[in-house]
Amino acid sequence: MATMKDVARLAQVSTSTVSHVFNQSRFVSEDIEKRVKQAATDLNYAPSALARSLKMKCTKTVGMLVTTSTNPFFGEVLKGVERRCYEKGYNLILCNTEGDSERMKASIDTLLQKRVDGLMLMCSTLEGEKIEIFERYPELPVVVMDWGPMAYASDKIQDNSYKGGYLATQYLIDNGHTNIGCITGPLHRNQASSRFNGFIQALQDAKIDVNNDWIIEGNFECDGGYDAYQTLKTNGTLPTALFVCNDMMAMGLINAATEDGLTIPSDLSVIGYDDIHLAKYITPSLTTIHQPKHQLGKTAVDTLLARLEKPQAPQQVIQLEPTLVIRHSVIAQG
Repeated sequence: MATMKDVARLAQVSTSTVSHVFNQSRFVSEDIEKRVKQAATDLNYAPSALARSLKMKCTKTVGMLVTTSTNPFFGEVLKGVERRCYEKGYNLILCNTEGDSERMKASIDTLLQKRVDGLMLMCSTLEGEKIEIFERYPELPVVVMDWGPMAYASDKIQDNSYKGGYLATQYLIDNGHTNIGCITGPLHRNQASSRFNGFIQALQDAKIDVNNDWIIEGNFECDGGYDAYQTLKTNGTLPTALFVCNDMMAMGLINAATEDGLTIPSDLSVIGYDDIHLAKYITPSLTTIHQPKHQLGKTAVDTLLARLEKPQAPQQVIQLEPTLVIRHSVIAQG
């Protein structure tokens, strides 16, 4: 296996010059740079990432912890993260916590052993968990995506879930609905409670009574929406419209309602949340609240890299704004 000395000998330069070419640590003339890179190609030489990281005190690698789900939302955010890492010349190590706090801590240990330059966390199922390892490494740059209040200092990227819940409910009201229900996510999670609070506020502002029989707590998965419809039926009369707090549950609910003989939206209007890629391809196409998922991933990477450049800068909370996407699953009442 070729070494740096072999490349230097063939290119007729010093080993330090070879190092400067590959680490971009000092200006090297274009002619010499070409000779060094040609010699490396001829010798099939690959620079040592470990040696470079020890010398430069960075690995150009970041870690990301995520709880996987059947929800394509996470994959769409990850696509934004991966693209931005590639554009910025960083490698990404992805770890799945599977919603387990012990696995999360083990994954963080592994990433620290790999000498990652910083971490991104998108594990809202572990919201509220105390993670002692961050207290032991206070200098580790961390960006958290869509969690509630942090027990430790970190930059944070979040969507304005309260506004999104309000927008969704207001759209139903604007279409003449007054019998409106809500399928929430797990209400111990910040996103779910914020969307639900936006729903409640929109009803109150319109002086519409809240019917507790039409409020069902779901799990942000398709089966949660399916089961929520069965519970609504058991509770008695159905509302004319539902705000379902993510698209996956909305699709599960539409499936259950259709099996029961209802037509969406003439019998039941449904609005979702997230605007996942599949939302426009179901029948009827789903009116929903758009989250800028690619932007969320991109912003998380940019925020982490900015923290690496300026470790002492004030912590940031960056809020991305939701927007309404009108399709065909809501009909005007009356």
